Amino acid sequence: MIEIIPAIDLIDGRCVRLSQGDYGKQRVYDVSPVDMARRYAEAGVKRLHLVDLDGAKASHPCNLASLREIASLGLPDVEWGGGIKSREHLEEVFAAGAGHAIIGSLAVKNPELFEAWLEEFGGDKIILGADLRDGKVSVSGWLEDSSLSIHDLMERFLPHGLKEVIVTDISKDGMLQGPSTELYVELSRRYPDVIFTVSGGISSMDDIRELDRRGLQRVIVGKAIYENRISLDQLKEFNS
Repeated sequence: MIEIIPAIDLIDGRCVRLSQGDYGKQRVYDVSPVDMARRYAEAGVKRLHLVDLDGAKASHPCNLASLREIASLGLPDVEWGGGIKSREHLEEVFAAGAGHAIIGSLAVKNPELFEAWLEEFGGDKIILGADLRDGKVSVSGWLEDSSLSIHDLMERFLPHGLKEVIVTDISKDGMLQGPSTELYVELSRRYPDVIFTVSGGISSMDDIRELDRRGLQRVIVGKAIYENRISLDQLKEFNS
């Protein structure tokens, strides 16, 4: 069965959601990240997806206090993305309680360092984050577009132990219009030894059931939960 990974996006220590990665189109939710994480834990969630949007823009982690508080709740796993640009940043994130570090911009801009981290920490700890706009990978909090495709990254990093990739279709993110299912099915068929996490566009449990039917293994859900299109009771039922 597909694993649901709820997302908490952080700006100034608050829960927010962007639409299509636009910082100018953000909605702040009146719930603390720690309270939200506690609700997810009570619903049986095994992995939580935390994104430091401040860190993505500032090029260093900015919301580690929230990570420490959330990690103290005892969730089995917390994955963290945003602002990891150096070995020091990576160690700070792990020390604050993250079980996985998601690396996006650095993998594009400094692939040699990303390869070294994959080999040192392993593909069980280091996740590639690939955010796609019109087929190309975007970096720096989705503010810059590169010339690289997801396949360019896959072919480069597979020999170095890559095991997990979160692929976000920016055009779908926060829009509640359904995911780019065929993209993930094609990637999973082409790279069967890699776990691809679906990210962007989930609007209902029907979307998730269809992804499950198509054989996808993990899906990130954010706005659909905040907007009450997917309930915590449904998460609890799904995880039971």
